[in-house]
Amino acid sequence: MPVRKAIIPAAGMGTRFLPATKSMPKEMLPIVDKPVLQYVIEEAVESGIDDILIVTGRGKQAIENHFDYNPDLEIFLRGAGKQDLIEQVRDIGERAQIHYIRQKEQLGLGDAIRLGRHHMGGEPFAVLLGDTIIDPPAGQKPGLRQLLDAYEQSTASVVAVHRVPMEWVSRYGIVDGQPENGNPDLLRLRKLVEKPAVNLAPSNLAIAGRYVFSAGIFDCLEQTPRGVGGEIQLTDAMNMLAQVEPVYALAWQARRFEIVNRVEYAKCFVEFALRRDDTGPRLREHLAKLLAD
Repeated sequence: MPVRKAIIPAAGMGTRFLPATKSMPKEMLPIVDKPVLQYVIEEAVESGIDDILIVTGRGKQAIENHFDYNPDLEIFLRGAGKQDLIEQVRDIGERAQIHYIRQKEQLGLGDAIRLGRHHMGGEPFAVLLGDTIIDPPAGQKPGLRQLLDAYEQSTASVVAVHRVPMEWVSRYGIVDGQPENGNPDLLRLRKLVEKPAVNLAPSNLAIAGRYVFSAGIFDCLEQTPRGVGGEIQLTDAMNMLAQVEPVYALAWQARRFEIVNRVEYAKCFVEFALRRDDTGPRLREHLAKLLAD
């Protein structure tokens, strides 16, 4: 069955970005002039997904407003002769059918995905973390599309991973797997190890914020007890799933911008701004002057 639907968890409190996230969801922080979550949804749409369920929480109404129409704004822009901007703000909500459900308690990523069971209707589905931008090399397919291709070839759940320096492995969920048919980039999952010590890590392949699951993950999530911090850990459910059906890990070359703290956010903002014709040249000149001083 082809993958037609996706879940985007976006219910976290974003405490590392306070006070900004007191009134603005972390996923709506702008990267130049586009919020993080819009990059994520555009990746899903460009990968062929047009039915998206966003898991939100209290104080996240800005997400729904952003992906809705804004007639008052469109009237103002039309009066100002800015038709191109009207097309931009309408396009945000027209490219996909976006649905919402609230996570009433902060019970972790596993619980957020579990809430999508009814909407997925027994079909395989994708998961894209709402605070992570995947940036493939020029000319390559979107990150999720690469994962969907691997799913279609294996007809099994697939998690995206990327290679990190060994000294970083204690920050991530790390894959222990066996290369499939001599392909070093596709591994049959034995288990996931959450934030292992460097000397205990089975590899340097870290989970990269994109997944494609069979509907079997929901039964595993229902059976997963609360773990660290009282949360339902997705990695625990994935390890359970790997015991009853194949689960693969795909190592890709795409870069991952994880908006998890102020430094990583600033690095992403600056890099994307430097790429643009309207901001790059002047920003590069300004940065060069600052560094020289």
